[in-house]
Amino acid sequence: MSLISRNIFRALVQGSQHVSKGVHTSAVNADQSQPNANKEGRIKCTLIPGDGVGPEMVYSVQEVFKAANIPVDFESFFFSEVNPTLSAPLEDVVTSIANNKICIKGILATPDFSHTGELQTLNMKLRNALDLYANVVHVKSLPNVKCRHHDVDCIIIREQTEGEYSALEHESVPGVVECLKIITAAKSERIAKFAFDYAVKMGRKKVTAVHKANIMKLGDGLFLRSCEEMAKLYPRIQFEKMIVDNCTMQMVSNPNQFDVMVTPNLYGNIVDNLASGLVGGAGVVAGASYSPECAVFEQGARHIFSGAVGKNIANPTAMLLCSANLLAHVNLHSYSKMIKNAINKVLTDGKVRTKDLGGQSTTKDFTYAVIQSLA
Repeated sequence: MSLISRNIFRALVQGSQHVSKGVHTSAVNADQSQPNANKEGRIKCTLIPGDGVGPEMVYSVQEVFKAANIPVDFESFFFSEVNPTLSAPLEDVVTSIANNKICIKGILATPDFSHTGELQTLNMKLRNALDLYANVVHVKSLPNVKCRHHDVDCIIIREQTEGEYSALEHESVPGVVECLKIITAAKSERIAKFAFDYAVKMGRKKVTAVHKANIMKLGDGLFLRSCEEMAKLYPRIQFEKMIVDNCTMQMVSNPNQFDVMVTPNLYGNIVDNLASGLVGGAGVVAGASYSPECAVFEQGARHIFSGAVGKNIANPTAMLLCSANLLAHVNLHSYSKMIKNAINKVLTDGKVRTKDLGGQSTTKDFTYAVIQSLA
């Protein structure tokens, strides 16, 4: 009888243990599922702070997003060519952007020499891995920013996966270096179609192809012919062509004549930076790079402003505009307009200005002024 009693007692104890374990497990599962429940309807975005003042600019974006309660969660990666030992692997960053489809990125510094002996920079590797072939920079005059020209509003579209940035150069004999510029019909036609489609989507009326086909008759000639052939498919869009050196002069003397510009790789980089200087500098111009599958939002003029690191003086306007464009890209238009309206209000009031715009306010001053203007 005692044996039977002990067996019954043992069975009861084991049963209670199983019940308690089951309760504990379900409680843990409930705790683990809670964050997923909270994240319903939220968007995940890859974040790369970049070099120079990039981390400070990204912090401004995060502060504004937090204050506006924007439903975006950032997946951060330290990604740098000047600090290769601390940098996340390229494969991890590419995978994150490919999965999330969107990324906001600070500018990456390019050292004068490569640690690995490769000619491709980290920026070039990222663009090629994701096929970020179209770089779009919207150069637009901002309210109450004093410049020589007013009402500038043009879009510069740059092919950025070939051309002079193909990283194909070698020293054939001592003292003689050959640097190859690659232009293909497929990529020239692709960027030309992107430019005309973008012009149609944005309600623009003219596309200008920037080239140097008078000298590089084969390479730039192929790019120009691709643009000319594509223009025939868009009869409602005015098309013109302009040699790059004349284009830079025209940009400085009369930038209002331009609407949408499409350029090969190097010319686009030059025109981007020149045009940015016309409306206030690198701190106020936003840009983005597009592939068929994803978009990376970064400043239009790619300067890391290393002299301002840690001094709290850089202008976060460009990065905040990038974040607003990102929100519009994922159909969060109300939040996008909220940020842009807040930036315009701060600039129009003129009480808070960073040094590049003639004031004495700090990065944090400007960021908090934008936060106070959110409505």
